[in-house]
Amino acid sequence: MNEPLKQNTRTRLPVLQGVLPFDRSRLPTEILAGLTFACLAIPEVLGYTKIAGTPVVTGLYTILIPMALFAIFGSSRHLVVGADSATAAITASALAGMAVSGSSEYLALASLLALMAAVLLIVARLVGVGFLADFLSRTVLVGFLTGVGIQVAIGDLPGLIGLQVSGHGVLAKLQGTYQNINQFSLPTLTVAAAVLAIVVGCARVSKKIPGPLIAILGVILCSWAFQFDNMGIGVLGTVPSGLPSLSIPNVDWSWALIKQLLPTAASIFIVILAQSAATSRAYAARYDEKFNENTDLIGLGLANLGAAFSGTFVINGSPTKTEMVASAGGQSQIAQLTTVVIVLLVILFLTAPLAFLPNAALSAIVFLIGIKLIDIAALRQIFRQARSEFWIAIGTAAVVVIVGVEQGILFAMVLSLIDHTRRGYRPKNSVIVKNDSGGWHSKALTEPTQFAPGLVIYRFSHSLYYANTQRLSDEVTSLVQNAASPIRWFCLDASAVDDVDFTAGYTLRSLHEILSAQDIRLVFVFVEPDVKTELDRYGITALVTGQAYFDSGNDLLQAYHDQAEAPA
Repeated sequence: MNEPLKQNTRTRLPVLQGVLPFDRSRLPTEILAGLTFACLAIPEVLGYTKIAGTPVVTGLYTILIPMALFAIFGSSRHLVVGADSATAAITASALAGMAVSGSSEYLALASLLALMAAVLLIVARLVGVGFLADFLSRTVLVGFLTGVGIQVAIGDLPGLIGLQVSGHGVLAKLQGTYQNINQFSLPTLTVAAAVLAIVVGCARVSKKIPGPLIAILGVILCSWAFQFDNMGIGVLGTVPSGLPSLSIPNVDWSWALIKQLLPTAASIFIVILAQSAATSRAYAARYDEKFNENTDLIGLGLANLGAAFSGTFVINGSPTKTEMVASAGGQSQIAQLTTVVIVLLVILFLTAPLAFLPNAALSAIVFLIGIKLIDIAALRQIFRQARSEFWIAIGTAAVVVIVGVEQGILFAMVLSLIDHTRRGYRPKNSVIVKNDSGGWHSKALTEPTQFAPGLVIYRFSHSLYYANTQRLSDEVTSLVQNAASPIRWFCLDASAVDDVDFTAGYTLRSLHEILSAQDIRLVFVFVEPDVKTELDRYGITALVTGQAYFDSGNDLLQAYHDQAEAPA
């Protein structure tokens, strides 16, 4: 019988949650998925080293120890971790000018960033601030990744045509390419074009064909056979083999260095939170499975610790890699552990052929990575469905391209917060009126109508906080002033209110005074218990007379009619 391995839920430590319970009958499928993923991922992670500015072998290191650690300590059965274009671009942007790209000092700083990101992830789990991931909306994430894609693609244009261009940033790269275009190398361009054609062609035939692997293996073979380096085509040269040495990043440890890199580490932390959580949620929903975000934070933190101590750069949960494994049939971390074994064999025995890999081939792979990140389809959808959010996405992309990746992620967070505040600042409030069947019906404030003679029911459709209290005050005042007949009761429908801050409490007390001066009684309906506690604390309950809180509309109407019929 092929039954899932049973787990002792009372004693089992929070490890291997992405593996157990495991169905033995799926083992061949999981191993095949891991092999397929290795064929697709190895060329890709080599390309990410060009984005990050680190030695090429460090790309393989990102899917060795870090991937194994997340498979053991993470919760998601599907999330794949490894080198990522966004975090690689943030790393390169921050370290530009601090050390020579590709040097041991540069790599040590990149590893230090991975260590700092790991600490932030673990601290986030301990103090419960993982919710920060929610401050990157889908809109700004699309804009951010599109900006990163444009930056990555343009950044490797010189490599496609064999140019050495100095300077950092998109504008500097474009200017350098334009100024030196007459020095381009036709053989280098031919190699890049061939790699692009093979990868794109294979993808059009079937996404399951490992086009990047076929292209890389083919161009390595041609480079060895025809001695590309003697034809003016740059190649990688010797790539070290063997396991990475485990050590603390060799940097000049100082508080000044930590402070300098902390904003970058925080930006990386936010991207990891947002991208990994969104990917885990999506695949857990697809397969109707559960995962624990807090456990994933520990897994991601330990994976980045593994990256830091094994001499590579930041890793992240990758939606593209996760989809690669899912498309190949993988449904647990067994597939990722299989990939780790294959990468281990490559590092131990197969790095020598990488010496013949043309730089232009890696540039072509990186160029395609950048192009894939430019999500035109998502931008069109946002444009059609939420025009104002489209401009937020475009603004985010522009900041990433023109100013920088790190600034782009901070700008994206600020825009997300502004967008959230804008919605809460201008809630679509309404008045409740009686429909033809006697039920409740909401109506625009531009047409103020009393539910019953002398009774106004005003629905506020957001939490009450400092930014929207002026709107509350203005609308209540307007409803009273523009009433067609005298108002006796003014009822606040709080069904959509889940929080009241100090400023809102002060405003409600002021409104009570204004209404009382006009012999209008302030009452509430559909108040949540937590909100009632807040109103008690702010002194609202002590101000209102008699019964002022009603659990249902019928209770409210019965009390109003009883009061209206009572003798004066």
